Amino acid sequence: FDYIIIGGGTAGCPLAATLSQNATVLVLERGGSPYGDSNITNVGNFGSTISDTSPHSASQIFISEDGVYNTRARVLGGGSAINAGFYSRAEPEFARDAGWDEDLVRRSYDWVESKVAFEPPVRQWQSAVRDGLVEIGVLPYNGFTYDHVQGTKIGGTIFDDQGRRHTAADLLGYANHRTIKVYLHATVSRILFTRRGRRWANPRAYGVVFEDALGIKKRAFLRPHPQNEVILTAGALGSPQLMMLSGIGPALHLKSHGIHLVLDQPNVGQGMADNPMNLLYVPSPVPVEISLIQVVGIPPGQNTYIETASGLSFAYSWAQGFARDYVTFFNQSGKPSSLTAETMAKAIDTVHAYANTSLKGGVILEKVKGPLSSGDLKLRSRSPRDNPSVTFNYFKDPQDLRGCVEGMRSIVNMINSPSFARLRYANLPVQALVDLMLNLPVNLRPRHVSSSISLEQFCIDTVMTIWHYHGGCQVGKVVDRDYRVVGVDGLRVIDGSTFLKSPGTNPQATVMMLGRYMGMRILQGRPPVNLRRLRGRFPASWRRRWHSHIP
Repeated sequence: FDYIIIGGGTAGCPLAATLSQNATVLVLERGGSPYGDSNITNVGNFGSTISDTSPHSASQIFISEDGVYNTRARVLGGGSAINAGFYSRAEPEFARDAGWDEDLVRRSYDWVESKVAFEPPVRQWQSAVRDGLVEIGVLPYNGFTYDHVQGTKIGGTIFDDQGRRHTAADLLGYANHRTIKVYLHATVSRILFTRRGRRWANPRAYGVVFEDALGIKKRAFLRPHPQNEVILTAGALGSPQLMMLSGIGPALHLKSHGIHLVLDQPNVGQGMADNPMNLLYVPSPVPVEISLIQVVGIPPGQNTYIETASGLSFAYSWAQGFARDYVTFFNQSGKPSSLTAETMAKAIDTVHAYANTSLKGGVILEKVKGPLSSGDLKLRSRSPRDNPSVTFNYFKDPQDLRGCVEGMRSIVNMINSPSFARLRYANLPVQALVDLMLNLPVNLRPRHVSSSISLEQFCIDTVMTIWHYHGGCQVGKVVDRDYRVVGVDGLRVIDGSTFLKSPGTNPQATVMMLGRYMGMRILQGRPPVNLRRLRGRFPASWRRRWHSHIP
């Protein structure tokens, strides 16, 4: 193949579709198909997808060293197949800081949006939150827009008007199906490199080793051409993990796992960051719609974003799912946990105190911009199927904690606004909502007595993920501005692991755009694909010299 793409996710699918227009492409995706799975395609089943702990589910649970539950995608379409669906472009300065061509960025967003982005129907819960945000001064009101703008707006969604999800996998519909192959349940274990020598100043990627669904090891190779590449699009966990498994990373760490060193690169796995999320669950006395993220508020002068979601499947089953499924997960894994049977029962009883079969409600959350706090990623084993060890160091930087406190204050003010009054119980004060969150097993972090009266401690004790983690193969440290891995040839990383911060209110639009954008950039100047001429241009003697460097 001309290109081997590792990871058929949010960046990998648009990248593969674009490259296939003028090259042969292989996509290796470790998960299955998102099509035909109602948990993925139906907006009402979001909570079920995230809390599914089965071995072959689309979401693979991991728990950071910070004691926060998290999920990584294991399905064609990547995170776009399991997320809350919000679609919003990055702030303009994000593109400028990255050195991107702004016209090509705009055209790449348009290309993505023509397939997978929609204007959501805004009903009573989302309308009440929107009006409440405007009422407390989150201005101006911008209406519906994909753009990242200060104030209150209605953003896009990847769910259509029938509640069906459209993932990055849909972008493969743009592909030239004569020049692309997509393998599902194909787990890459390492990238193959030539040795240094007279012919190669740097190690050069020439292929990969992967396992199929039956565990049978196979290999895929690049055609011998200087423009051909292996491209990692495995996400912020998968890409740095595979770099290390392939011998690129901190030398001492790789040696401790018995991995042959290809390149000592201490920055691989560094800069891991996850935007902290804190929220309040608000029961409602009246039925409300099932809705995921639609409204977003960016308060003036704050370092935080306010968002909301509603409906029984997101709130009630979400809370029970944490209490039930994660206990099961820990019992099976043998790892220590504070989620005992007693705490599980207490959590479910707490939810039942506010919920019954007719309860409706939702969550109102804040996400810290950036963030400034970061940690690292390390291998636990040499198996690509195992989760790596990840530390995000939530709120290590005081500015992140201040952002959370500001965001929580905005949430409290919005809940107390007249616009939201009809959707909350009048006799249920905000303090009761705070106490409810402190009694739910939303993470494994200890609870402090002061967390019920201190927003700072509440943020620390109840922090959750919003699944926007990034870093590990950052631009300027591991890859250059063309996303080529520095120190080796024939290898790029194109996904959220290269980001220094999370773009906009949600990264998925920008990650999909980046796949299209870089596909267009890579194809510039590449001659039209002609396999017969390619074989003639590189005679057998040249190919033998190429393979003589294969270890």
